[in-house]
Amino acid sequence: QEQVVESGGGLVQPGESLRLSCVVSGFTISAYVMRWYRQAPGKEREFVASNSYTGGFTNIARSLEGRFTIDRDNAKNAWYLQMNNLKPEDTAVYFCNAYLNPNRDFWGQGTQVTVSS
Repeated sequence: QEQVVESGGGLVQPGESLRLSCVVSGFTISAYVMRWYRQAPGKEREFVASNSYTGGFTNIARSLEGRFTIDRDNAKNAWYLQMNNLKPEDTAVYFCNAYLNPNRDFWGQGTQVTVSS
């Protein structure tokens, strides 16, 4: 059974960093587009970053460029979101998504990131 699990969230102070991980089981990610989304309280889910199946094409939400990066390790069936210089407005539940086609579209349960002093 396919499963996607995020980890690495937590409570940090402004300016600190976090690295989120997403590990899958039940399928291999090598052909999938890997994405991160987030959803803040009272707001819609928004795109954060994506990485092509080859790892050669990365897209970061414009407002997050320079602070967030995404990378993947196909051998470990995992991908990651590195978040630097975190701000209170980055507080949200972060979700990872593995997408191949509409029938192969898997989401994790989310991990909470809270940025507060």
